Parts: sequence; C-alpha cells; structure tokens
Amino acid sequence: MSRIGKQPVAVADGIEVKLEGSVLVFKKGNVQKSLDTKDNVFVKIENNSVIFEPKSDERQAKAFWGTYRALCNNIVVGLTKGFEKKLEINGVGYRAAVNGKALELQLGYSHPIKYDIPEDVQISVEKNVITIAGGDKQQIGQIAANIRGFRPPEPYKGKGIKYVGETIIRKAGKTSKK
Repeated sequence: MSRIGKQPVAVADGIEVKLEGSVLVFKKGNVQKSLDTKDNVFVKIENNSVIFEPKSDERQAKAFWGTYRALCNNIVVGLTKGFEKKLEINGVGYRAAVNGKALELQLGYSHPIKYDIPEDVQISVEKNVITIAGGDKQQIGQIAANIRGFRPPEPYKGKGIKYVGETIIRKAGKTSKK
C-alpha cells in the first residue's frame, strides 16, 4: 500500500481540474499545466480533490500510483505557491548579476558565463545568493543544477556554487614530512 498514493490531492480554490482521457489538465488564470498518466492509474475528481488508484496489485502499478500522485501535487503547489531554490557563491572575485533576460556569472574563468533565463522562471541575485523561483518543480531543480554545474564546490577551499544549506566535506591539504 502506497502511503503517498492513497492520500488525495487537495485542489485549491481558483484552480480548475479536468480529466481528458488519461490527461489531467490544471488551469489557473491563463496558466495551464497537464499531467499525462498514460492510463497507468485510475483517476477520480471529487469535492475539490484528485484521487488516484492503482490499476492492479503489481509492483509497477503501485509505483505509478505514488509517482502520479506526487506529480499532481507538485503541479497544484506550483500553481498556488510556487517553488524556490537558492544557490550560494563562494570565492574571491566570484560574482553573479542579472542583466535583462540573462544571468551573468563570473566564476574565475577567462570569460563571463551567460545563462539565458526561461520565460516562466524568475532569477534574482542578492549579494552572493542566487534565488531561482517558478511554478515547475522539475524545471527549477534542473536550472539550479545547471548553474551549480558551471563551478561545483571544490573540497579544499570550498570555492564554487553550492546549494544554501549544503555542507561541503572539506579535505586536508598536503602536509610536509619531517
């Protein structure tokens, strides 16, 4: 029994949910998101909540049950509150700035790195913290991982881009033999 899958997803006021075949369509204002269940689970919409049930007792069906419930919940949370990731830049001379629709990073390379910001994502920079916000959890996480990938933190001095709250395991430097 999936502990995640059996919980109904509460749909907030202002969000319309429709089931078109095997596709759940969420709409809030002019923003529309869809979730294709590929007919792997049963879906019911009752009393401002979406309920998922597995197609059979097989292990794969139960995995789809929890997965589609979690994806549905992420869409609802994204349309109501949104998601946010924060990255921290550490290093002498390492800087970030938002110029128009591009994030410009200076990370110790011979050239600045320009990262184009997608339409439905907001990126802001305050001192040495980059904040990435938007309504799609997967997209926000991927953008944060891409930006972190430009200069991951190194284990000796901790220089680079890391998630806020991430701990970098530090290594000891070389020691002399005497």
